[in-house]
Amino acid sequence: MLTRNQRIIKRLLDISISIVLLVIVIIPLILLLILATISTAKKGLFVQSRIGQYGRSFKLYKIRSLKNEDHKDLFAMKRSETRFGGWLRRTKLDEFPQLFNVMKGDMSLVGPRPDVKGYADCLKGKDRIILSLKPGITGPATLKYKNEDNLLLQQEHPNRYNDNVIWPDKVKINIEYLKNWSLQKDIGYMFASLVN
Repeated sequence: MLTRNQRIIKRLLDISISIVLLVIVIIPLILLLILATISTAKKGLFVQSRIGQYGRSFKLYKIRSLKNEDHKDLFAMKRSETRFGGWLRRTKLDEFPQLFNVMKGDMSLVGPRPDVKGYADCLKGKDRIILSLKPGITGPATLKYKNEDNLLLQQEHPNRYNDNVIWPDKVKINIEYLKNWSLQKDIGYMFASLVN
């Protein structure tokens, strides 16, 4: 677990960088939300319940990229993706609104990605230490699996591959991130996210 001082430093970094980024992206964000509303014929801001710190749920904000968000099947989800939405997801611009989640304190700039119910909330034993972290916009597991959708689409059984290969690997990566946390590493992950 992070010490009290480390949590304070991490939070101060989150707030200061989020304020700067929101000033820069607020007008493009509004434009992207308008374009998402037009392309999906639904409200451009997508809100979904995710599992956060200590296993508590919170409302995650994204720019809507799908015409229908109620897909359990990855192939059906990709068919529902608009051309504009596909571009948003590839460039990760759909995640701009999560800066508000960071400002609210639901998320951090760096940490494990927030999962839907059925993953992080089901962690057992020592793996539950991950829940002491706030979920992040980016992080080491996010960077490793930046093309996760494409990887899953190549599998005969995407859900099984995710549950048996990707998810356990993410858990290991996030435990290592927590055990070896440093401010310099967080800054490095943010920079890597910008250039990749």
